[in-house]
Amino acid sequence: MLSDELKQQIQQAYSTFLDRKSLKPRYGQRLMIAEIAKGLAAIEQDSEAKRTSDNHIVVIEAGTGTGKTLAYLLGVMPVAKAMGKKVVLATATVALQDQVVNKDIPETLKQSGFSFTYALAKGRGRYLCLSKLDRLMTPGQDAGSTLALWDDFQQFAVDKHEAELYRAMDKAIEARDWDGDRDRWQDAVEDLTWRRVTNDHRGCTGRSCGFYEDCPFYMARNDIYRADLIVANHDLVLADLAMGGGVVLPAPEDTIYIFDEGHHLPDKALNHFSCSSQVRSTLGWLQDLIKMLDSLVDSSDAQGMAANVAATVKDLNEGLSESLGLLLATLTPLAERTDQLDSDQGKLVYRFENGVVPEALRDQAAQLVQPSQELVKQLQLVVDWLQEGMEGKRSDIAKPDAEAWMPLMSTQLARAEALMTVWMRYQLQDEDNRAPVARWLNFTQTGQGLDVELSACPVLASDVLARYLWHRAFAAVVTSATLTALGTFERFRFRSGVLPTSHFSVVPSPFDYQASGRIVVPDLACDPSNGVQHTDHLVSYIQRIWQQQLGTLVLFSSRRQMEEVCELLPADVQDRVLAQGRLGKAEMVRRHKEAVDAGEHSVLFGLASFAEGVDLPGAYCSCVLIARLPFSVPEDPVDATLAEWIQKRGGNPFMQIAVPDAAIRLKQAAGRLLRTESDRGEIVIFDRRIIDKRYGKLLLQSLPPFPLIKE
Repeated sequence: MLSDELKQQIQQAYSTFLDRKSLKPRYGQRLMIAEIAKGLAAIEQDSEAKRTSDNHIVVIEAGTGTGKTLAYLLGVMPVAKAMGKKVVLATATVALQDQVVNKDIPETLKQSGFSFTYALAKGRGRYLCLSKLDRLMTPGQDAGSTLALWDDFQQFAVDKHEAELYRAMDKAIEARDWDGDRDRWQDAVEDLTWRRVTNDHRGCTGRSCGFYEDCPFYMARNDIYRADLIVANHDLVLADLAMGGGVVLPAPEDTIYIFDEGHHLPDKALNHFSCSSQVRSTLGWLQDLIKMLDSLVDSSDAQGMAANVAATVKDLNEGLSESLGLLLATLTPLAERTDQLDSDQGKLVYRFENGVVPEALRDQAAQLVQPSQELVKQLQLVVDWLQEGMEGKRSDIAKPDAEAWMPLMSTQLARAEALMTVWMRYQLQDEDNRAPVARWLNFTQTGQGLDVELSACPVLASDVLARYLWHRAFAAVVTSATLTALGTFERFRFRSGVLPTSHFSVVPSPFDYQASGRIVVPDLACDPSNGVQHTDHLVSYIQRIWQQQLGTLVLFSSRRQMEEVCELLPADVQDRVLAQGRLGKAEMVRRHKEAVDAGEHSVLFGLASFAEGVDLPGAYCSCVLIARLPFSVPEDPVDATLAEWIQKRGGNPFMQIAVPDAAIRLKQAAGRLLRTESDRGEIVIFDRRIIDKRYGKLLLQSLPPFPLIKE
């Protein structure tokens, strides 16, 4: 139960914030603070402060304009400090992370009178490795030019511009003008250029490194250990949990997690547990691996261990190459049995129904599991040996040589592990009572001929999140403006596996939707199943309305239709259109705002990424035109397999998956219109199904309560 002292502390902090900012309290914000604080305070603990109840998750949908960040900071931090728990705040996007760290938290601390410490957590790859920079800056401290032969590790192919950049980095570190954080370097750094001077957990020697005391990553890590609140992202939290928890971030059992943009969490988790491997490119990689190991043997005195590994891998390679060749011959004919094309990637896709692969393919995968496991074992021996070499514990390889080879061999080990995972996923049969794994093939033409990629991905993240996150965390708060679909949390519960004993609530937006805007379904709108007519009518409508306001956002579900509309518009309208794909997203928004600020009409054409996370307040966006209801592509292998599983269990995949998913996307798109309480405008839905179909009425009901106008 929330103590009177904590209640007073939270209320005082909120009142102080409002007074200093000259703001009025928002009902939804106050309600959100109270729901979070009460939910966390109700958690039961034993004498060792370990959680003993399962009521530890708070799920809150907070409408646009609620002021979520202030609400969860004031709702969580006083309770967490009283309980002696760390807090990890995870966002889904870099933009929100930057806003929270650079604006929201400092403002909350300054204006509320409540005090806590905070730090930003990033993966090791965002920080400079002083040891690798030193090797690049010091001639003669590398393992020889042989490493530059490998495409995936061009360690020593440094051009003049890069050499100047590395010298500038070195000077900035020496002068303490830069802390080694990639995101704080004054200019953008190319990925390959940065990869030469960063590291991963396998290539780092930790305390054995001569630069340990000044290491940017470990200095940042020390800040994390001391902080009350750690700001991270969903990916880093999931990666930490996958490694067992408590590796980069605090232990889950002692942590209260806040997941902002929490609707992204299930999809982020699926990405972490998907796997794929290309057969033909793997054959080429195995040949390169032999050459790498031979080069390693030649560059060291390790004739014993390294030579034995090289010989073992050569023997493995013969069997693996033969099996992969047979697999390629088996799978290639399937390319002719599918006409499904991934238009964004240019790949032919063959999906196994219900995720079930033929027995013959399972047998072939099973034959590849054991040699792949042995390959992982051998490469792990090499990595362990290099690790000892970096720590100065080996006489058969020099420390600089070990340090130079470690990143390359760590990469090979990771690839071998991924390969092993694919074969294991393909040899297993899914349990009847569990959601299946989607399995599919992607076919692409390469210079060596047709290649086939085997992919596998769970169709639901619920089991994974329940096991690694919900059951282990001391507590969690999940919030977003789009957690409910069709008026319930069922979609989020189904996909995330969040416990049924969780606290679920919806807090209202402060916006007056009735007075601030309207939803319009034009008479020109038609069923998009008639593609040509729908596109022609859409072109006519855009011509008619684009000058009625300065800023217009048009959202498409299909890149093809977006490009067709662009081409069909008159030249004078095309000149005012900024279309996704022709410019970067940030540059599009910058030019759009620049035009509107100058009093000029500007029209943004965007796909799904523009339906979320784009902030266009006021005149920057007075009209959001949604070209068609945002149903997902039915051929997506994961969604299609999930739909089959639901149907097999007697469900209706269209009503249980497609419609709720569309409701979420539609709500996100509609959320682009009103960004502040003074904004005004209209949402145009150019799809008659929204009023003609039964499910359309359900989608309308899931939107904010704007007045509906049928033209």
